[in-house]
Amino acid sequence: MKEAVRIQADDFSQDEEIAALKASSLRMGGIATFLGCARDFSEDREVSEISFEAYGSMALSEMNQLRLEAIEKYSLLDARIVHRICTVRAGDNIVFIAAGAEHRPAALEACRWMIDELKQRVPIWKKEITPQGDAWVTQHP
Repeated sequence: MKEAVRIQADDFSQDEEIAALKASSLRMGGIATFLGCARDFSEDREVSEISFEAYGSMALSEMNQLRLEAIEKYSLLDARIVHRICTVRAGDNIVFIAAGAEHRPAALEACRWMIDELKQRVPIWKKEITPQGDAWVTQHP
């Protein structure tokens, strides 16, 4: 079984991630997920590709910490975080977050909290490739 927190170049399967989450506990009554995908338009310009880079070991450590904090803060039964570090095209998957809890409110709140915290805390940078040139992008809410 794959690690619950990963940084990888290859695409991921949402179905496999959810199956792994569900396998961790039969008490899980609510699962919330977030899937981040690449858009073809941003800040009033067309985007052909997005390139992601990370400070690998630090990013992975922070993502693991984030997962543990979410589990404790929201009484989750389990959580998963996967982020791709590569160049993606419009429509491609970028990030997947799943939170599993006994009840839906905790799963929903934790999922939202994890993506918001990931964007603020994890050292992953994105560069949009546009017809006008490449541009590093600051994190958006």
